[in-house]
Amino acid sequence: MEDNLPSKYEVIVIGTGMTESIVAAAASRIGKRVLHLDRNDYYGGMWASFTFEALQKWLDECRNGKTNDFVKTSSSLVQDTEKSITIGNQFSTVFNIEEKWFIPEKLPSVGNLLSAKITQTEDSPKESKDGLTEAEATLKQNDKLWCQAKIKTLGRKFNLDLAPKLLFSRGTLVELLISSNISRYAEFRCVNRILTWQSDKLETVPCSRADVFATKNVGLIEKRQLMQLLTLCVEYKPESGEFKGFEDKTLKQYLESKGLTENLMHYVLYAIAMSNDTTPCMVGVERTQRFLSSLGRYGNTPFLWPMYGTGELPQCFCRLCAVFGGVYHLKRAADSIIADNNECKAILSDGSRLDCDHLVMGVADAPPEFLGSVPKAGLSRGIFIIDRSISTTDKESLTLLQFPIKGKEPITVIEAGPSTHVCPPGLYLLHMTTKQIDNAVNDLKPAVDALLHSEYADGTTIRINTDTQSTQTSKEGDSSASSGESNILNESLKPQILYALYFNCPETSEYDLSQNVPSNVHLCSGPDLDVDYEFAVKQAKSIFSKMYPDSEFLPRAPDPEELSLEVDEAAGPPFQSSEEPKEE
Repeated sequence: MEDNLPSKYEVIVIGTGMTESIVAAAASRIGKRVLHLDRNDYYGGMWASFTFEALQKWLDECRNGKTNDFVKTSSSLVQDTEKSITIGNQFSTVFNIEEKWFIPEKLPSVGNLLSAKITQTEDSPKESKDGLTEAEATLKQNDKLWCQAKIKTLGRKFNLDLAPKLLFSRGTLVELLISSNISRYAEFRCVNRILTWQSDKLETVPCSRADVFATKNVGLIEKRQLMQLLTLCVEYKPESGEFKGFEDKTLKQYLESKGLTENLMHYVLYAIAMSNDTTPCMVGVERTQRFLSSLGRYGNTPFLWPMYGTGELPQCFCRLCAVFGGVYHLKRAADSIIADNNECKAILSDGSRLDCDHLVMGVADAPPEFLGSVPKAGLSRGIFIIDRSISTTDKESLTLLQFPIKGKEPITVIEAGPSTHVCPPGLYLLHMTTKQIDNAVNDLKPAVDALLHSEYADGTTIRINTDTQSTQTSKEGDSSASSGESNILNESLKPQILYALYFNCPETSEYDLSQNVPSNVHLCSGPDLDVDYEFAVKQAKSIFSKMYPDSEFLPRAPDPEELSLEVDEAAGPPFQSSEEPKEE
């Protein structure tokens, strides 16, 4: 195969995951010669976002295994003292995949719909308010019914995330995007609602001081306790001794020592500290500080969501890398690593030898001998296409919910609507993520059962008129409905699952990635359990500092107009018109 790539690079990066892309951008930004390869035809790896059609293709590859043509290593490319190590390992794909539709392939004919009984929570009017005939009204109702064919027709309007995450407004990734000027490549929207699940219903979490004093879900004495606790966490310094004696205890034990009620502890543990009953006290304090420090910067909550899905973010860093000379080649795999004396000398790709000073690669591409055993930890993921929000209000909300599971890690639930460009109008995307205990279906079942309607929808009935749907979130001060009536109401208001995808994937953030690795090879983890990108950024900084300890990590990139100005200011010959008479 003819290869036009140069044979020598300072940095070769294999895989376009989040950490790999950040390192590639940082190296290119300081003038290093970077080659970035990915065996896939898309960016992001396990951090990618897919259209519906692309998701189906990805699932087929995961089920059947990716077919890569075997390239025989030429002995002339490997020197006598070198050895060739085949790339690819035993946990490069997801597992326990379960895909299910809850709607028919096609909708029934209008005639069948006319004979079907439309069920709603309120009595349907005998005559149409719009003066429509029964057939016309049925056609209008038909617009609110969904089938598989209709979803697939709109497939390009989906951006389905494999690893949905949020950004803390004052977190390391936001600060990095701003300081490096990469933020100009992306758009964000503020998460405008944080919910919690308490007493078998959804409650809105008060985030600001005004919300705390306005909410009726927390008593007056509890509000004072909450404000005192939050102030203490914000102003905490190690020398204060406030948490002395709780260093080896849980956050819940500390909250109990402060006399907090069960109601208040629930809000602090699951919504603010994003922890559980077993979270160490100081870890919980650090998370609380991070939550509070990000409040109010861009909106009422601490979080931002990337428009068009989280798969956009690795591409932002790849874009910067390319601007500063990085070379990209998708659909090109690295076949093996050439090592000598515990040092990577080159990689072999498509029959060519590409030498490098540093090799950066994701765990999905690392040779088995670099990794040892398969990591025991994993993530349970669920992607759901639903017909309405889990808690509908007058305006579309971008929602975060930490669904508590007693004695286990909570289930992180992120809901995004069409205004974020991740799904077509009339639909919502719901993502669920938690630590793997069994498989994704069983691990996510408590949240699915509580929040979603999972019975098959035959395409002939509308469970509720969505134009008049009220919120499922508990109305403050409204206690007129009995618990039985409330449960019936909530069941009827639950979103209908139209499509569900469950899968498990490895979680390698706590895995030792340097034990059996050559000195100039740097392995990057895949997505971790946390809701944000803190670990990926921290790992990228650590790798870069090992590679170039005396260089600045991602200094600010100039704007295009600044680059033009620099060119204009460069010295050059004066312009002369061709019509100007020559001097004799």
